[in-house]
Amino acid sequence: MTDRELINEAKKAAANAYAPYSRFAVGAALECDDGTVVTGCNVENAALGGSICAERVAACAAISQGKRSWKRLAVYANSAGYCTPCGACRQFLCEFAPDLEILCVRGDNRYVSYSLAKLLPHQFNAEFIL
Repeated sequence: MTDRELINEAKKAAANAYAPYSRFAVGAALECDDGTVVTGCNVENAALGGSICAERVAACAAISQGKRSWKRLAVYANSAGYCTPCGACRQFLCEFAPDLEILCVRGDNRYVSYSLAKLLPHQFNAEFIL
């Protein structure tokens, strides 16, 4: 799958976002090692702590399908800046794919690519607690 195809999947997922409070719709497309793509969108809640980001929705969907090895993640928002995962998402993703490539996409479809290790240096993972 090309970067552009993965980005298009994330953009489609953003159309399903439930974001009545922030009005910031985000879509994510997670490419698994087996080539499968699992998507997610952000889902807000009036009790803001109950909200969940698109990245974690996609990750949880992949995990629920037994897919725990991931290659790339595209994150899209119709915004002026590149849409990067929040800190909680970075930590969540690190649990399963510390070397994940992340395509951060803005509204004009331009994107930048980062490794998760660059976005989350000095990762906290299982080696610290096992």
